[in-house]
Amino acid sequence: MAVSNSLDERYSERPEWALAQRIVASPELKSSRKLCRFFLYVVDCSLRGTPEEATEQQIGIHVFDRPPGYNSSDDSIVRSQARLLRIKLTAYFARVGDQEDLTLEIPRGHYLPVFRSAAAVPEPQPLEEERQPEESLSSDFRSLNEVAAPIVSPPRSRNWPLTWTAIACACMALGILMGFAWARNPHLEHNSSTNLFWKPFLQGAPPLVIYSNPLFTGTPYTGMRLVTSGVQRSLNDVDDDTYTGTGEASAIRDLTHVFDAHHAEFILKRSRLVTWDEAKSHNLIFIGAASQNSALQDLKTNLDFAIDLDSDHQGFIANRHPLQGEPASFKPSSANEEYAIIASVPGLEPGTRIAIFTGLTTNGTQAAVEFVCNPGNAQQLAKIVQRPGDALVPFEAVLHIKMSGGVPLQADVVAIHPHG
Repeated sequence: MAVSNSLDERYSERPEWALAQRIVASPELKSSRKLCRFFLYVVDCSLRGTPEEATEQQIGIHVFDRPPGYNSSDDSIVRSQARLLRIKLTAYFARVGDQEDLTLEIPRGHYLPVFRSAAAVPEPQPLEEERQPEESLSSDFRSLNEVAAPIVSPPRSRNWPLTWTAIACACMALGILMGFAWARNPHLEHNSSTNLFWKPFLQGAPPLVIYSNPLFTGTPYTGMRLVTSGVQRSLNDVDDDTYTGTGEASAIRDLTHVFDAHHAEFILKRSRLVTWDEAKSHNLIFIGAASQNSALQDLKTNLDFAIDLDSDHQGFIANRHPLQGEPASFKPSSANEEYAIIASVPGLEPGTRIAIFTGLTTNGTQAAVEFVCNPGNAQQLAKIVQRPGDALVPFEAVLHIKMSGGVPLQADVVAIHPHG
């Protein structure tokens, strides 16, 4: 890599740089050019003793080509990539680099690597991939345990009645908390059919969940319009890309429940902030129609089902390759009907997967994600597209959704095209 070659001479005698070179050449990092560039940049900052150049803003500018002064609160590229880099480093030292004399870590909340002698490193912790998400329900249980632990008294204590009373109270509190957690998350059951669909996305690096982030012009006070190629623009128009649909927000909530139940994480990305260099090596989950999810539009998938508009600008699902007995299109006949597409297809690189959830409206998108998160519904798909073993073949499906007052009530598969 260019950044590596330019620094090799300067650090030719430094064991820290030699370690960094072995890490970027390892299976954990070598397939991600951007992640290697990020890593070598912060290692260089560490060796030069310039922590002021390893801030989120500076990394965004020098590594991810963001403009000076960009809003890092809206653009989480550095934080999400740092999380992934920590996972890769932990994996390296647990596997390939378990005999290294020198180790390094990037502490949470910072981006500057810290080098240590391997002899001084404490016992290895579980890989981050195996830990629960930082904001999962485990933090609630951990907090309770920290309170309950000091209650336990030595066996010969004279205060044993108080001790047992305190332990009983702690157990009751733990039971109440667990009951609340179960009620709060209806997807904690590890249903095999549901797991079949999500399994590719729950393993390895966290997938990118890419949600609709359309561009509007105007303000809520003067009126807002979706910016499309046919919209007349003026020099005074103010663009706003901070909105997404209510259905997409509900869908992300449902995904969070599923991933929390499996102690897994995903990286949430606005479609307008996705970079393909970052996305190509990940499993991807698209939420929202391509007309409002620009990343999905750029993907240019050649799928059998696609959303289109008729002459009255009403949405419908076009069936490009109808199977025997299937209609050439799926179009709602009333306001109480909706259609949506679910797809699970090969990703951009071997071994990766793409899931697509897109409705004619934001409510259809919500219903599509809810459908796959429901074990009974997922079983419908598994009966048709499960290959021998524990995987689903790539497929596309169309859902017919019954609505009431903008709320999805029931969804059924009306067409499904397995691929492979």
